[in-house]
Amino acid sequence: MIVLSIQETAKETGLSPDTLRYYERIGLLTPNRDASSRHRRYNEADLASIRFLNHLRSTGMPLLEIRAYLDLHLQGDQTIPKQIAMLKTHSRLIKQQITGLQFNLKAIQQKIALHKQHVTKPAT
Repeated sequence: MIVLSIQETAKETGLSPDTLRYYERIGLLTPNRDASSRHRRYNEADLASIRFLNHLRSTGMPLLEIRAYLDLHLQGDQTIPKQIAMLKTHSRLIKQQITGLQFNLKAIQQKIALHKQHVTKPAT
């Protein structure tokens, strides 16, 4: 079983130690503490949680919503329908963002093509 320090976990997940501590303070993470030193220790399940948390954050889910999702998760399997509903709602928001980004990308690509035509036209 893998057990990492906060520094090792930061390196593994791309989060800073300060962010990991903050996530712990607001209840998003609950790493084990070494009995003798009280240092945080992260296991494989913690790493999986952090990776999923990173997915949610990188897609714009607010920390309060992530906390609500995790609270449901901790309540057990009876909350799975609510967890699914939350993730479906977030998924719909992501799809809307993707559609908007694709629309904007198309406009930018059209402008690039227009500029290229202008640059390659012979001067009269």
